[in-house]
Amino acid sequence: MTTAQANGPKPYSELVKPDRVHTALYKDEAIFRDEMEKIFQKTWVWVAHESEIPQPGAFKTSYVGLQPVIVVRTREGEIRVLLNRCRHRGATVCENRTGKTSNFVCPYHGWTYGLDGALRGVPYPEGYNDFDKSNYGLVSLRVESYAGLVFATSKDDIESLSDFLGPAKTWIDLFMKQGAGFGVKTAGEHKFRFPGNWKIQLENTTDAYHFPLVHRSFLNSVDDETGQTFDLMNQGGFVQDLGNGHSVMVMIPHLVDLEEGLDAPIPERFAALADELRRSHPEDVVRRVVRAVGGTGFNLNLFPNLACSMAFFRVLRPVSVSETEISHIAIGMDGGPEAANRARLRIHEHFQGPMGFGSPDDAEAWTRVQRGAEAGPDLWIMLNRSLGVDGVDNQGPGLGDVSAETGMRAAYQMWKRMMCA
Repeated sequence: MTTAQANGPKPYSELVKPDRVHTALYKDEAIFRDEMEKIFQKTWVWVAHESEIPQPGAFKTSYVGLQPVIVVRTREGEIRVLLNRCRHRGATVCENRTGKTSNFVCPYHGWTYGLDGALRGVPYPEGYNDFDKSNYGLVSLRVESYAGLVFATSKDDIESLSDFLGPAKTWIDLFMKQGAGFGVKTAGEHKFRFPGNWKIQLENTTDAYHFPLVHRSFLNSVDDETGQTFDLMNQGGFVQDLGNGHSVMVMIPHLVDLEEGLDAPIPERFAALADELRRSHPEDVVRRVVRAVGGTGFNLNLFPNLACSMAFFRVLRPVSVSETEISHIAIGMDGGPEAANRARLRIHEHFQGPMGFGSPDDAEAWTRVQRGAEAGPDLWIMLNRSLGVDGVDNQGPGLGDVSAETGMRAAYQMWKRMMCA
């Protein structure tokens, strides 16, 4: 497969090198169209967390690449992912972002579908000759879940979700310890778009190199103790390739496993919360909850569209070659103390919220990357930080540098594998 370049067509295999990728990956519309087919139609794509559809009839609308889908729980409790398109003339059958329903009705001609996608009713059926409703249900995608994370795929003969996630499952399990024994639930979502390619954001989740520079305003907004915690370049962190394009960036090693270190002193910024929790909970629960409130010490990138990022889910959705929608989904403790969930939301708002210190700065940087992609006819994006250094990219005795571009190299090698398949 080739794509047009300033100096002639280049095979996809030549657009991804061990230490760089071609700028065409950000701006070539033909590449984008192929990505939607070869990647988003051929692998597991995250669509929901189970807590978003807690009971029969609960649903949310989502996307698999460019395809609109409905994630719904059937009367039997099964999770289905249905293409959001009437089988008659193609109109969407659901426009609400979330809700609860007993069926889906096309607003154009009234075709009615059950929660399982089966076609239940057609107005004025006498107008059809030899019409079998069982042949016209909503198209259902293959669905599997792990630790509450729901994935869907259009590819029936794909490997299991468990095999696809591989070593990433260990890190998902660690991430879910933020439930502090109560379980994890979603706690609100906000979305925004930036004028840039989806892979620019994919890179960001395992990019610690930018943090002390781009997020200086955030670091200036916190107390000294918190600032020391977020001194990422001096914490002994690392980035690890987990296979299949997945990677983890450990920024704060002592916060990787939230069930360890429960006897450590409670940080000053959580002292008031701990005192409030002690009024109704024993000390062991207080310490477990307080340790989980601030989130984990790592970002987990799950190729191609989900990041489990410290204390929230970040979901990317390709809109076009030069536009991407980002969803930041706050998470809380399912059945946990209200004071703790309130504290988690305040932390989320401080950095990731629409008026926070983190997201606007990130979005500005991503926008500038896309704008800069138009400069020069045949330039490359460098991903060579710490490449070849002992202990990096799983070579040598350790795992090396937290600012290594290991995660980006891992994602692009998966991109290359899928695009050249």
